[in-house]
Amino acid sequence: MKLKSSLLLFLLGLFFLAGCATPDFSQTQYAARAAVNDAIKTETPGDYFIGRRYYKVDYKFWGFVRSPGQPWSTSKLVMMNEQQKLAPDRQGGVLGSDHGYEYKLYGHFSGQTVYEPASNDFYPEFVLSGYDLISTNPAPILFVPGSNDPTRRVIEHPQ
Repeated sequence: MKLKSSLLLFLLGLFFLAGCATPDFSQTQYAARAAVNDAIKTETPGDYFIGRRYYKVDYKFWGFVRSPGQPWSTSKLVMMNEQQKLAPDRQGGVLGSDHGYEYKLYGHFSGQTVYEPASNDFYPEFVLSGYDLISTNPAPILFVPGSNDPTRRVIEHPQ
């Protein structure tokens, strides 16, 4: 009898957990990813990169950088070298004011990595020489709830 009641509780638990899934969020997520992937397919090849600002209050990295035509899953979270050109938010005088913005970035990866103490990790260095704003409200590339909150210490990566 005890085995039957344990099995019944287990099955009920599975049933309720399955009921907790959010199919609408998944459908929205897939639609957003499809829109992002469609936009990426229209990017022309060239000597530039696509950058998405990912501001976190406690960290010093800049955001995600990828090659044109490549999915966001290939992007790298970078430290920005601003010796040639200041990053847009720093140039404007308000750190993080461009959180979530998308840019066409000009520059190159130096081949060096830079230590970021708050995350206790190393990130590739991107030497910025210029930029053009693409969008102040681009389609999302991060889908974990809360991952875009600048005060949240969780670092999420595009998939």
